Amino acid sequence: MSLAEDLGEVATTAEPAQFETFQKHMDRRWIEESLEVTGTATIRRRRLPAEQVVWLVIGMAMFAMRSMKDLVASLDLAMPGKKSEVAPSAVTQARSRIGEAPLAWLFARSGRAWGERSADGLRWRGLSVLGMDMSTLRVADSQENRDTFGGQSAGAKRGASGYPMLRLLGLMVLRSHVLLAARLGPYKGSSEMSLARGILDEIPDDSLMIMDRGYLNPAFLQGLEKCGKNRHWLTRAKKNTKWKVIHHQGPGDDLVELELSAEARKKDSSLPETLWCRAVRYQRKGFQPQTLLTSLLQPSLYPARELANLYHERWEIELGYGEVKTDMRNRQETLRSKTPQGVLQETWGLLTAYNLIRVEMEQVAAEAGVPPVRISFVMAMNLIQSEWMWCGVASPGTIPEKLRRMRTEVARFVLPERRTERSYPRAVKIKMSNYARKRPTTTSGGSTPTGSGGAK
Repeated sequence: MSLAEDLGEVATTAEPAQFETFQKHMDRRWIEESLEVTGTATIRRRRLPAEQVVWLVIGMAMFAMRSMKDLVASLDLAMPGKKSEVAPSAVTQARSRIGEAPLAWLFARSGRAWGERSADGLRWRGLSVLGMDMSTLRVADSQENRDTFGGQSAGAKRGASGYPMLRLLGLMVLRSHVLLAARLGPYKGSSEMSLARGILDEIPDDSLMIMDRGYLNPAFLQGLEKCGKNRHWLTRAKKNTKWKVIHHQGPGDDLVELELSAEARKKDSSLPETLWCRAVRYQRKGFQPQTLLTSLLQPSLYPARELANLYHERWEIELGYGEVKTDMRNRQETLRSKTPQGVLQETWGLLTAYNLIRVEMEQVAAEAGVPPVRISFVMAMNLIQSEWMWCGVASPGTIPEKLRRMRTEVARFVLPERRTERSYPRAVKIKMSNYARKRPTTTSGGSTPTGSGGAK
């Protein structure tokens, strides 16, 4: 059987009713293409067809607290006409067969489509408002994961981190939290800047990238600008950042010149000796004065006061990471998967599921007449989870009415307006545990994740 014929056969498989809700967002052809272009379509009819395994991985993220066996049964994932349960080993084999590539492709394709559409509708002075930042995810403490991903180390006295870690760098539409693109990398052997350089080509034209001051690298910023058309950046100056004032444009508003290092120009001969940008000084009540640096040079088109307010939208990406890691993961310590391929596959499914929720939230926001960030993420997630479960147990005739009734009660999804005058110290309620910390032990064969050490 040819690959095209096999894809056609998979596509005609009766799809669980739960997924019909999302077909308006997730173009079915994307899933078929993700299997075709990565060469991972099955060559024969299996207990779990590849297309349904993709949905299973997304479902893993949507229901972090449910077992795989329960998920397969609840989501009604199986070949039509076969009523026997799917064995746990079949699920593991099915996930292993399709691997990471289809989920990575599907996230990239859907994220680009949803993200560009979202950014177009939420522009600031003709520019898409984007954010870039890195976070980390803890992964299951298996030997394979620790060897592949590595983790933090606090030196010989304190030892290695309790879990291996995965780096996640996201490119987010700040006004909707939709992830336009992402890059994954092991904690060891990769860095925030290496992942950021790898995502520059994903940044759309006519956009403004808001970043923290860790990205204040003139060579990196120059690369961001020249990779596309009308791409701009906004970040905060470091205390030791030096520049030469070229022209005073108004109170607290200067055109300045940053010098690129000789080392950076040696690596890339196309880089100029200096980078022109704009320095905007401002102060919020109760805070120290701050200076913003930006490639938006014209005060008449991009007023300094608006830039000062706009910079604080950078925090939206931190809130988005909180939704992914705390709300969706339900405070679980680690991802489920115990193999590196499974970790990457699960992460791409997690990011795709997050975007599905966020796209649904945009529709709710449009009906309520408020910005997407005014919609409760937890309530929207609960709605989607309910839709999936209802479709598995309810009479088909009652489902449309239930969903319609929930959407008409849209007011209860709307959060109060943000109170920007509030500030909170970075603190935790529970500081530490009295138990000894369990650490990896070192044997002749290397570190053994199941070992434990005494308290330090």
